[in-house]
Amino acid sequence: MSKTQEYIDKGEKYLLKTYNRYPVVLDRGEGVYLYDVDGKQYLDFGAGIAVFALGYQNKKYNDALKGQIDKILHTSNLFYNVPAVDAAEKIVKTSGMDKVFFTNSGAEAIEGALKVARKYAYLKDPSREYEFIAMNHSFHGRSQGALSVTGNVHYQEGFVPKDLRAVFARFNDLDDVKAKVTDKTCGIICEVVQGEGGIYPATKEFLSGLRALCDEKDILLIFDEVQCGMGRCGSLYAHDLYGVKPDVMTLAKALGCGVPVGAFVTAEKASHALVPGDHGTTYGGNPLATAAVNSVYEIFEEEKIVEHVQKVGGYLYKKLEEMKDEYSQITGHRGLGLMQGLEFDGPVGDIIVKAMDRGLILMSAGANVIRFVPPLIITEEHVDEMCRILRSVIVESSIA
Repeated sequence: MSKTQEYIDKGEKYLLKTYNRYPVVLDRGEGVYLYDVDGKQYLDFGAGIAVFALGYQNKKYNDALKGQIDKILHTSNLFYNVPAVDAAEKIVKTSGMDKVFFTNSGAEAIEGALKVARKYAYLKDPSREYEFIAMNHSFHGRSQGALSVTGNVHYQEGFVPKDLRAVFARFNDLDDVKAKVTDKTCGIICEVVQGEGGIYPATKEFLSGLRALCDEKDILLIFDEVQCGMGRCGSLYAHDLYGVKPDVMTLAKALGCGVPVGAFVTAEKASHALVPGDHGTTYGGNPLATAAVNSVYEIFEEEKIVEHVQKVGGYLYKKLEEMKDEYSQITGHRGLGLMQGLEFDGPVGDIIVKAMDRGLILMSAGANVIRFVPPLIITEEHVDEMCRILRSVIVESSIA
């Protein structure tokens, strides 16, 4: 029995089955490549679902974590710690926002952002029952609050009662959002680029319109940048591409590049909604996680990661456009930076499995879309390698 099968069998026995996992047991990484327990190499165009922006075995990043382990891992939020304070400063100064609360995940960041908006409205009028407007086909996480604003009924059923769900509007349809605002609306939440929903960037007109609407109604605008933020779209924060600032922004994934950490970030308008006792976390903002955040920001600046994304993202866009023009089964291509998607005329599951057999890790975004969210350090040569493997799979699938 191979090591792979041994661990798959053990995993099926002991892990709660909430995922249909691929029959691969990953063991280590180097650069933009992953290796399974039997030594097979994979070019990684998934980055742990847009997490490993810096790739694998970045020495400065690893050394920062090892150094922090030798100092202190956890203190609780009853005390200050140096990495958390420094990391918060970096986020505030680069975003132009005001305050940071560190969490352990993107879902937790969303939960905190929702609390900020509810409390902001409550302080103005505690007599009302408030609700959110969210977008169809959005995804914000699996916890109950995050699910309540996730625009996919399949994820909500059995977990979020209908009367606790947000009011949903069409993404990029400002008139539809306006029609659904009432005196109960306390916040509007959207991804700057919808990820799980199929890689759909917002339009500038839509985000600008949401900003004006929220200003007019004095409600909070929340941008979920858990997946599309941290350089992935060609700016440090995706909303900077649009020149539109939110009242609350959520971050995670590449914020820690593998260490579980998230954050919700408030503009000055929203910073005073929560007071001591309103929100908390045991592990959020711990020294190890925030040492990772500090290292990520430093490496991004030193290695000019955002500029690199702009260059290689443009090359990826060109190559995927060529592929779309070449194969009739590819019906669409969209995205920004190194967050792009190819839409097919049918399910892409078999293509992803066959690509993996040939040493290429891809991910889907919905049934018919292949999502490209590689480490942000990929080169044009890696793009060419990916395209060569994907082309071979498409040709084989067409013949079959």
